[in-house]
Amino acid sequence: MATVPVFGHREPFTRRDLESIADDGHRYELVDGVLLMSPSPRPLHQRVVARVLAAVSGNCPRDCEALPAPVDVVLADDTVLIPDVVVGRRADYTERALVGIPVLSVEVISPSSRLIDTELKRARLAAAGCPHYWLVDPYVPEVLCLGLQDGLYETVAKAAHDHTITVDAPFRVTLNPADLISDY
Repeated sequence: MATVPVFGHREPFTRRDLESIADDGHRYELVDGVLLMSPSPRPLHQRVVARVLAAVSGNCPRDCEALPAPVDVVLADDTVLIPDVVVGRRADYTERALVGIPVLSVEVISPSSRLIDTELKRARLAAAGCPHYWLVDPYVPEVLCLGLQDGLYETVAKAAHDHTITVDAPFRVTLNPADLISDY
């Protein structure tokens, strides 16, 4: 069984510290030097991630790439996030991570991640300048598409249950919350 290494300092964690953690099936993220751990996602969560990825990939421009987690998004040396679905410019991807601001970051809310996704990541991505942040809540079900305006996220589109929405930015995507969670 892999273990989290013990760090012999009291300074904030960095990207380098994060990269030294052995793969133990958990997701480790950094927010302002604080290490966050998430358990492995549940099947419902992964079903929604797969369907959002399929919807986003359909019209993703050629200079961008849409990928599912786990992909590190390096916003700063002390802030590394792992969105459930991320769209980044191909030029910003390295062998290890997306370095810089995503074009789109999507989070599928889990019971254990609700506060982190709706508050912490939202605020951190807005501060970094990520132009599009979407939240999918499979327990309602609901899709909330946010766009950055003057440093704050504003609702661009919102749909619940069996209502379909189409957004045109960052590119055209159509989503239906009921279809995202359906077990068909």
